[in-house]
Amino acid sequence: MTLLTAELLERLTATYEVNPDATRAVGMRAYMRDQFEYLGIPTPHRRALDRVIVAGLAPPTEAELRTVALACFDLAPREYSYFACDYLRKHITRCSPRFLTTARRLVTTKSWWDTVDALATRTVGSLVFAHPELAATMDRWVQDRDIWVARTAIIHQLTFKSRTDTDRLFTYCLARAGDREFFLRKAIGWALREYSKTDAAAVRRFVRDHDRELSELSKREALKWLGRPARTPAR
Repeated sequence: MTLLTAELLERLTATYEVNPDATRAVGMRAYMRDQFEYLGIPTPHRRALDRVIVAGLAPPTEAELRTVALACFDLAPREYSYFACDYLRKHITRCSPRFLTTARRLVTTKSWWDTVDALATRTVGSLVFAHPELAATMDRWVQDRDIWVARTAIIHQLTFKSRTDTDRLFTYCLARAGDREFFLRKAIGWALREYSKTDAAAVRRFVRDHDRELSELSKREALKWLGRPARTPAR
């Protein structure tokens, strides 16, 4: 552990541990189905604390980012994982393609939508955008048995807008269209809905052409900004 990582983690734990709110923690834990512990620090306050925590510290190296992120995910209170996601988002441009291995480890650690979606769109997505050769890895991830790895592949282009690889987006949606898992069906709809802001006609056409393959949930989410999908028998 470098001096920077040691200093950062010491500041982080010291600051978070003196800012608990037991009442808020109960509600936050319940919202996440009692899967995680919380200190009860709401996001706006937490991010304000984070700015103080990192003030004056040098930008991290890739190795330091890895150390900090893994250490945060090892700590029980969920706020530490949120700090890691925000810290990665800020510094991901300092990382090489090799960091995708660390990103996968984080995606599969205490997995739930709150951390997975942040990692998918702002860490994995940023890596693929900067290093297009990593798209081949996404081709494998979308077929993964771990639903959170597959969800990451489906939504990793969420912020790409006109730079979206449309063929990959649609291929990924079809690859998991028949899956019964809620979080995959929702991810398909979310990815399509976001892309509809860039190319509404393409999304309408895709949903129309694959009406029988896509679930009602995916279609409803995909067309949320474009009008209601045609009614088909429930599956």
